[in-house]
Amino acid sequence: MTTDSSSTRRTTDGISTFKGEERALRSDRLGTGGLLLSVLAATAPLMVVAGVMPTTFAVMGIVGQPLLFVVLGVVLALFGIGYAEMSRHVHNAGAFYAYISRGLGGTAGASAALVALVAYSALQVGIYGIFGFEVSGLFATYADLEVAWWIPALVAALAVGALGRLKIDVNARVLGVLLVVEVALVVIFDIAAVADPGPQGLSLHAFNPDTLTGAGLGTALCFCIAAFLGFEQAPVYAEETSRPHVLVPRVMFLAVGGVAVFFALSSWALTVATGPSAIVGQAQQQSAGLLFTLTESRLGGTFTDVLHILFVTGMFAALLSFHNVVARYAFAMGREGLLPAAFGRTTGASGAPGTGSLLQTAVSVLVVAAFAVADDKPSGDPTAPVLQLFTWCGNIGALGVIVLMTAASLSVVVFFTRRGAAGAQAWRLVTSAVAGTALLVIAAYTVKDFDVLVGAGPGSALSWVLPGVIGLALVAGLVQGLLLRSRSPEAHARIGLGNEAFQLEKAAEKTW
Repeated sequence: MTTDSSSTRRTTDGISTFKGEERALRSDRLGTGGLLLSVLAATAPLMVVAGVMPTTFAVMGIVGQPLLFVVLGVVLALFGIGYAEMSRHVHNAGAFYAYISRGLGGTAGASAALVALVAYSALQVGIYGIFGFEVSGLFATYADLEVAWWIPALVAALAVGALGRLKIDVNARVLGVLLVVEVALVVIFDIAAVADPGPQGLSLHAFNPDTLTGAGLGTALCFCIAAFLGFEQAPVYAEETSRPHVLVPRVMFLAVGGVAVFFALSSWALTVATGPSAIVGQAQQQSAGLLFTLTESRLGGTFTDVLHILFVTGMFAALLSFHNVVARYAFAMGREGLLPAAFGRTTGASGAPGTGSLLQTAVSVLVVAAFAVADDKPSGDPTAPVLQLFTWCGNIGALGVIVLMTAASLSVVVFFTRRGAAGAQAWRLVTSAVAGTALLVIAAYTVKDFDVLVGAGPGSALSWVLPGVIGLALVAGLVQGLLLRSRSPEAHARIGLGNEAFQLEKAAEKTW
């Protein structure tokens, strides 16, 4: 005899929308481990330690970078409290825009959807630049071959596109292997730095609040918060987990805590290895080569060679992680009428959002090709792939995600207040308000100092053109939302509901 619970279980384990199997992401693909690895891969730990950290030390002159990671970890944990609670109520691959639409309305959700699509796409495409440049450098160093940076970049775009059409659990295994090895090597460096410190010994000076004074503090926050990007992606995979209300919050807090501790200790290890008084000068002199110089003297040439290779594979993992996120945003938008309906379908037995994956692959190839055509520098020059493609797109994407987190914080407050749960959720609303205020300040600094972030002059048009990309996406999304509300109120009302909207339509049809 079949019980009601078992009957319900069978229906929820199968197709979750009456629109057909191609409209449903496959559930129960990811557990805690797979979801955590998929999320953490986007942080690209080795790219942060070898690239972001030395750049922040060099450009901002802020010795207290380890303390900044601790401070940002607290801010993002406060953000995560309300964000995680929303994830218990909203299970949608559209994540940010779904949450924002639930609190601030469908028009705001449409705007957030386009901002998210542009921001995460920019973050992913930008990495192709530094990936291609580094792979080109490996060919020159180890094979004595001169390979233009855009060739490995385009090959990687096609490989990522192919993997993006596979089952998400297959992707998680690929990301997991690359991430674990990458983290292990950084931990070995951290231990070596502590065991063989620089001339000032095991100094904790980098955690002294006095080290955070200076005009570059706000911009340093912008650099460092970009290192955390990835943890907020956990809700994107909610429909592909067995227990999203449990796994998504768990993974978000594990990711924020783990990233904050890992990066704080790793940036501190850099100051220990050089000495706090010398870290800024050495970072200015060696830039991204700082980590490899320090490992060469402590762990030898073989370890450093392996580190160079893992530097590249870590970037590939980040490319795949961001690709998966963009594909799922496109899927959610197609399902709800914010993109053509073709994007709202999954592919074959893999259950992956294949059309969204193809879209991101096409965008990546076109952007890389455009920068390749415009590159008039000799082979080995980092201007086009690193200083332009990577830096410009990376900062555009980071700004977009910061704006989304700020709006999501406000949405949490409005959502629970409108539901009459302000009293029960009071402490979560307070933490969301505090985090939202802090994120708004960081967003303002990001826009204000965009010329510094992208290495342009104070009067450069880039200082307003590049952040203007996010502004344009925001306004275009608002216009789309307003048009949809006037032309198709029913579709507008479904924004952010995902599969729930289809279930409601199905129930309504049964009443006729």
